[in-house]
Amino acid sequence: QNSSCLKFVLCLLALSISSICLKHCCPRLAFRSLVRKYNCDICFTPMIVAADFLRSIKARDSEFTTNERDRPLIVQFAAHDAQSLADAACAVAPFSDGVDLNCGCPQRWAMSAGYGACLINKPELVKDMVRHVRNQVDNPNYTASIKIRIHKDLRQTVDLCQKAESAGVSWITVHGRTTEERHQPVHYDAIKTIKDSVSVPVIANGDIKYLRDVESTHELTGVDGVMAARGLLANPAMFAGYEDTPLQCIWDWVDISVEQGTPFTCFHHHLIYMLERVSSQPERKVFNSLSSTSAVIDYLQNTYGSVHDLRT
Repeated sequence: QNSSCLKFVLCLLALSISSICLKHCCPRLAFRSLVRKYNCDICFTPMIVAADFLRSIKARDSEFTTNERDRPLIVQFAAHDAQSLADAACAVAPFSDGVDLNCGCPQRWAMSAGYGACLINKPELVKDMVRHVRNQVDNPNYTASIKIRIHKDLRQTVDLCQKAESAGVSWITVHGRTTEERHQPVHYDAIKTIKDSVSVPVIANGDIKYLRDVESTHELTGVDGVMAARGLLANPAMFAGYEDTPLQCIWDWVDISVEQGTPFTCFHHHLIYMLERVSSQPERKVFNSLSSTSAVIDYLQNTYGSVHDLRT
């Protein structure tokens, strides 16, 4: 690990494992527990709509679960008014280390509701939202950060970041693409420009698939940390330097899932991602058809061996 570059996980944010898995049974805490075993420094929750979180006990129970080992933890909110964000921050502050305002989600539903990436065009509102959190959370060490995308005119992005900095933002995570871009190359030069324009820490995000991507991104941009999401789905041990998911990590996921009661659909889907790069197409076809936890465990033991085999 490069001591000057923290490794973050944006845990299952805007990832399409499956609509059923994400909406009803996504093992947020379980997956954070796994990546923390493999050199992830800070974990984020998925994006939570602040207004719904405040309005509904059911939403709070389903969207936010943690335990005493789940730290440091940043709770990411979608919001479009300062007071809702501040109220949500106050609600989770006793159980977390900071909140992050999502200004980067490009999904149509989010932007049409005034959330996500549309906020990069409202720098005064973002400034006000950061300031409200800073002023209302009764903990001077509690962080208030933002995650953004970039503008085509980078001067607008720099202005946004400098306004957020003036309001007391703790750090800024930059996904190095515009709102319209999806799979185009990451604009590392833009991330570097933003890093050079503010004094608060800047975190880079986008196309982090291997540990070498963490190192090259740090070298190209000078950022203070690197955030990954999709890369960690394929290999939760990426930050520990593994090229592909090691067998130990797979069995760690089994143990954590059984211990925390992770629903089968999500337990299985995560393993599909983890095994994709290390299994053949016929093996994947068989594995994808399995329909119970016991069948999955039997398959893993018969195909890859057990943790005991690793130690003999």
